[in-house]
Amino acid sequence: MKCQSFSAFFETISNRTRMKIIEALISGPMNVGEICKRVNEEQSKVSHNLRILKDCSVVDVKTKGRKRIYSLNKNTIIPLIKLVKRHVSRYCKEECLKRKKTTKDSWRQNLNENLS
Repeated sequence: MKCQSFSAFFETISNRTRMKIIEALISGPMNVGEICKRVNEEQSKVSHNLRILKDCSVVDVKTKGRKRIYSLNKNTIIPLIKLVKRHVSRYCKEECLKRKKTTKDSWRQNLNENLS
């Protein structure tokens, strides 16, 4: 099932676990086990959230042997993340960013390293 509205899309990506998965996949394609290690979550939880991300075409999946390799949608999600990065650096005030200090510095580092 594809997302049919803005709210459905933003609800899909606003979940903390799904956002952690998106952040992890910024560095490149991974299988479920690798994602679990990166986000420090159980496989069942990661798999459940990957299915939701896949249903909204946030992630793509390819089968490689017995493994399923997940990556961010290169046509829409990668450009969207780049746009958000530009928006945040240009328009978000320091006060706004301070409120969200719970976000790991790795998010910013991954963006800078992999999406520049």
